[in-house]
Amino acid sequence: MPPAQVIARRVVLGLLRRMTAGRLELVEPDGQVHVLGPGAPPSALIHVRDSHAWTELLRGSRGLASSYVAGHWESPDPTAVVRVAARNAPALDAVRRRLTLVREPYQRLRGVGASATRSQSREDIRRHYDLGNDLFALMLDETLMYSAAYFDSPETSLHEASIAKLELVCDKLDLHADDHVIEIGAGWGGFALHAATTRGCRVTTTTISAEQHAHATEQVARAGLGDRVTVLAYDYRDLSGKYTALVSLEMIEAVGWKHFGTFLGKCSNLLEPDGRMLLQAITIDDRAYAVEKASKSFIRTSIFPNGCLPSQQVIAHHLARHTDLRMVHHQDLTDHYLTTLERWRTNMETHADRLTELGYDKPFQRLWRFYLCYSEAGFAERRIAVGQTLLAKPRWTGRVPAPSSRTQPPERVTVPG
Repeated sequence: MPPAQVIARRVVLGLLRRMTAGRLELVEPDGQVHVLGPGAPPSALIHVRDSHAWTELLRGSRGLASSYVAGHWESPDPTAVVRVAARNAPALDAVRRRLTLVREPYQRLRGVGASATRSQSREDIRRHYDLGNDLFALMLDETLMYSAAYFDSPETSLHEASIAKLELVCDKLDLHADDHVIEIGAGWGGFALHAATTRGCRVTTTTISAEQHAHATEQVARAGLGDRVTVLAYDYRDLSGKYTALVSLEMIEAVGWKHFGTFLGKCSNLLEPDGRMLLQAITIDDRAYAVEKASKSFIRTSIFPNGCLPSQQVIAHHLARHTDLRMVHHQDLTDHYLTTLERWRTNMETHADRLTELGYDKPFQRLWRFYLCYSEAGFAERRIAVGQTLLAKPRWTGRVPAPSSRTQPPERVTVPG
């Protein structure tokens, strides 16, 4: 090995020997085996295939991902590898927090001119959501819902779980035919189509993804819902009007940490005085927020450019500072995301050959497999969570209905006139 890789190997192994949780079995190309960690679950196995892995692993999550994509290491269960890393992250976070106190003023200064402009936001969204509708059609289910589903049982199909999640949203908002809903983050139109079809309400939905907008518009026309569903291509900051209800399903993560207050303030301003809002958000542990916000992690650089997970504390802070919304109900769905991600990963692996035919080569598929494993591990270790929060304006006097256990869509609503 070149000297740099020899040194990197020593450093990596030295750090791994300081593990305080989990068990990691690491097999080198020459067959040498290292068993690291105190031994309690979670446990993982890594086969180092190329010595370049050592230098890459010094780059944190980005290096872990890039070396996996390049085939420098393999594992029968990459999710387990990331779970071991996540279990040991709190000790590293303490060091990173101290560094953050030094770096944050510089990062704030550096970021003054790097705010998420409308053009930058569209570019960030394009780099993920405009990778091709064929990709998402093969990974997701027929609804093309790209957010945590709701599984009533292990036997529930992904499609049934997506419908159950949409029912959960509609039930919590108590939607009826006289409602006009604004959805920020249309995706491929799944919620708008479901709400208009099953509740008879009007839905105005927006996305800044060209691919999503084209697909959603086509689906609305095909379903004959043009009188009830309007698909916009507006940045959320450019929305106007007043609505009885608002839905945002895992979109807040894309606005950037500087704009959490702007986003929630806009949501509040779009609602009638007695309106209500359903926010489904992926959040990070409050104690890790400052560290992650300041880092250039694998997810923020390679998967969701310039995204940032809020914490529950951060959301509460911005709600109090920028809105008159109050939280009336919260439901944790983290366990459901574990199953959702596992189903998405299975779909990608099942359709690997077809993805290759469509131009998604092996490195791309390895990148996305690692992304799904990385996310699954974060939820499994509760470093990140997902939940649905019902928020309401001051004049709202409704109640939160009991969650629906329905996994099949209700009858289509016929709206007079």
